[in-house]
Amino acid sequence: MIKEWLSSYAPNNKEEAHAALREIMQEIALGALSRAGFFEHAAFYGGTALRIFHGIDRFSEDLDFSLLEVQETFSLRNYFQPIQNEFAALGMQVIIHSKDKTKVSQVDSAFLKSDTSWNELIVENIIPQTGLSHLPHLKIKIEVDKDPPGRFDTEEKLLLRPFSCYVKCFDLPSLFAGKMHALLFRKWGENVKGRDWYDYEWYIRKGVAMNFRHFMERARASGDLAQNDLTETEFKALVNRRIQSVDMQRVKADAIRFVPDGQRLQIWSAQYFTDLTTHLKLTPA
Repeated sequence: MIKEWLSSYAPNNKEEAHAALREIMQEIALGALSRAGFFEHAAFYGGTALRIFHGIDRFSEDLDFSLLEVQETFSLRNYFQPIQNEFAALGMQVIIHSKDKTKVSQVDSAFLKSDTSWNELIVENIIPQTGLSHLPHLKIKIEVDKDPPGRFDTEEKLLLRPFSCYVKCFDLPSLFAGKMHALLFRKWGENVKGRDWYDYEWYIRKGVAMNFRHFMERARASGDLAQNDLTETEFKALVNRRIQSVDMQRVKADAIRFVPDGQRLQIWSAQYFTDLTTHLKLTPA
């Protein structure tokens, strides 16, 4: 099964092969969590959800989840063994351990790592053009927000591999709200994430209306906005100020690593994103 799964990606080089293997691991983990009843308590969101269930043409690295409501006693550790069991059934040994916390946080984190071998997968017989002579050691970060901002909406999405199951996900307007919160308020100084801007463009080109209520809940919870709601005009002004504040050359240099066709970034400029923002749609606050 794994051989056919990997072959379906048709990777052309080592980087694409690594990304495909990571995504296969992500989907196996999602299947394990679904079988273990995890999605009775939590929903999937973030860039990987956008990639797996909505087909954005860039790979993503982490698995991000939000509890449906506050659960102080929730622990990812309860799902470690089901995840390992699902990988073992497919011939792969993985290591999963909790992330050490350096400060108090409402985010429960773990790392899923590939171990020494994936018995079914003989890479050089499947994709010799990639230059892979051995299986890479891959690592996926798993995070669960135990104290989630509210007013998001969810939907059930069908995952076909490693077996058919349903995964509870944020819907597209709520995913868009999370992306806009990240784009506007990341605390990384000048270290921008080009994928934020790539996703922003994708949402607008798809005509997705952002869940304005959930955005406001996120912004208040993070302390980035006061209790008063923004108007649509004020929100778009905030977006335009952010556009003017970033170094677009840095944005493009970071995004190129995740984009299959770099020529699509040539149009990127402050003026381009300002014009895109005129097409930004918001759901009622």
